[in-house]
Amino acid sequence: MHESEHDHDRYDLLVVGSANADLVVGVERRPAPGETVLGSDLAVHPGGKGANQAVAAARLGARTALLARVGDDAHGRLLLESQRAAGVDTAGVLVGGAPTGVALITVDPSGDNSIVVSPGANGRLTPEDIRAAGPLFAAARVVSVQLEIPLDTVAEVAGAMSPGTRLVLNPSPPAPLPGHVLAACDPLVVNEHEARYILGEAAGTTPGAWARALLALGPRSVVVTLGAAGALVADSRGDDVVRVPSIEVEAVDTTGAGDAFTAALAWRLGLGEELADAVAYAVGVGAAAVTRQGAQESFPTAEEVSAL
Repeated sequence: MHESEHDHDRYDLLVVGSANADLVVGVERRPAPGETVLGSDLAVHPGGKGANQAVAAARLGARTALLARVGDDAHGRLLLESQRAAGVDTAGVLVGGAPTGVALITVDPSGDNSIVVSPGANGRLTPEDIRAAGPLFAAARVVSVQLEIPLDTVAEVAGAMSPGTRLVLNPSPPAPLPGHVLAACDPLVVNEHEARYILGEAAGTTPGAWARALLALGPRSVVVTLGAAGALVADSRGDDVVRVPSIEVEAVDTTGAGDAFTAALAWRLGLGEELADAVAYAVGVGAAAVTRQGAQESFPTAEEVSAL
């Protein structure tokens, strides 16, 4: 690769999405209305699907940039620090407009959690912000986006793609997607819950049926993640549905594993890998992530993935 080409391809991956501070308290049981319960010490973790994906990709060695919005507050500084520590380019992170997004999480002894999300600054990431970030899009091989930011902003991302740039979309939390957004997805990455939401009554009974039905809605390719059962791949350009097996691991904490999977998949596609091969790599990354506690702190390096 010539130096000039290398300069043009400045980012393997541009992640457009959310950045949250996760505020976690362990409780014996969740409070009833009007009741106060005592909990463990507060733990504050950097989170949000966008921030998670950017850290996961950078940890693997991808040249990664994040386009997001945080508040001008301590949580925003925590999130910026965690991105920089992982090697993410934070030039695209906007500051101000609202407090940093927060997830208030209580976890009981069985591991069940209750979560209240305050989108904060994530809800102020606007289509104008996307248009102003043209140079970031021009410099990215792959763009990855989720739905923890406004839908009209996601639609603007789909329209901002330069030719030759690939869009990876994980519709989480699920919401109705316009046809032109679906058509830009290559791939659309969904878990079982998201697949059923998008397909509604039309959802068949098998994952293979979901993959085909989702492909019929217009995306160029579809990946259905099945947790411990691996993933399914369907591509409008090629053969039938392909199953990618999982890697057997002792799962400790699945938090953020889906974000690590999607980030790894997006990065490998940017390197020119075929979809099924990129998914096979991403399955290994997701498997490594579930063997450790937490979200970002559980994301593996490339060496740790190959060791699996």
